[in-house]
Amino acid sequence: MTDATPPAPQRFSELFLRVVFGLLMAIAALAIAMAGDSLFTLFWTVAAIAVFREWLSLMGVTKNRALLLWLIGSIGIVFSGALAELSESLDPTSLWPSLAGAVVVALLAPAERRWWVGAGVLYAAIIAVVPTDLRGDVAHGLVAILWLFAVVWLSDVVAYFTGRTFGGPKLWPAVSPKKTWSGAIGGFIGGVAGALLIVHGMASVFGFGWYRGPALIGLTLVGAIVSQAGDLSESALKRYFGVKDSGHLIPGHGGVMDRLDSFWAVALFLYLSVLVLGPPQ
Repeated sequence: MTDATPPAPQRFSELFLRVVFGLLMAIAALAIAMAGDSLFTLFWTVAAIAVFREWLSLMGVTKNRALLLWLIGSIGIVFSGALAELSESLDPTSLWPSLAGAVVVALLAPAERRWWVGAGVLYAAIIAVVPTDLRGDVAHGLVAILWLFAVVWLSDVVAYFTGRTFGGPKLWPAVSPKKTWSGAIGGFIGGVAGALLIVHGMASVFGFGWYRGPALIGLTLVGAIVSQAGDLSESALKRYFGVKDSGHLIPGHGGVMDRLDSFWAVALFLYLSVLVLGPPQ
């Protein structure tokens, strides 16, 4: 009988790949966030197109039809990203081209997955539009993106290592068997502390302003919860469709969707919050 537990060297190799590629992705994302402008839009638009490709694979769309649907959806995503870059303020109407693409894609998709496939265009478009729209705020955009990175990355990293270290009761075994309450609590604390420190550091060292006081604390507390909820939601989606990973593009991490599930959720939460609260003063 074969032992189902992988040998220690393999586990170490997987962890090594996860750390190395995680650092490389973080450095690239930070550098592009600092640069802003068209490079930033291009980065997140390409990521969105990759996410939509993985979404089609997750839905089990056959190869030839998937290529056609991917091309149509990607056109809508590209136009939405471009409109978001041209907008001088948060403008949800940037999503209209993607909505049109979603309708066309849904009509051409297999009947049993029609609305799931169409929704994938809008899901991916959020990744192109929201970061671009947020970063476009000259006064506050960089801080918003760094807050977003801090909440998502530190929630994920601290949850991963806290869960591995302390173990304990499972968070939601029916959806994600490896996640524990210790990891969730550690990730929440790490995400909140890191994001607050980032905003404070940007204000005190570089003079960048953003939300302050109760608004900042509230956004950060809820954002850290939303980050983990986004991760669990994608796990539930993959389990529903009987898929382990959304893809295998990133060694040690899986697919692009696997890396951006929490980012998607927190980005959308922040976007909606800014629309309700108004821009920081």
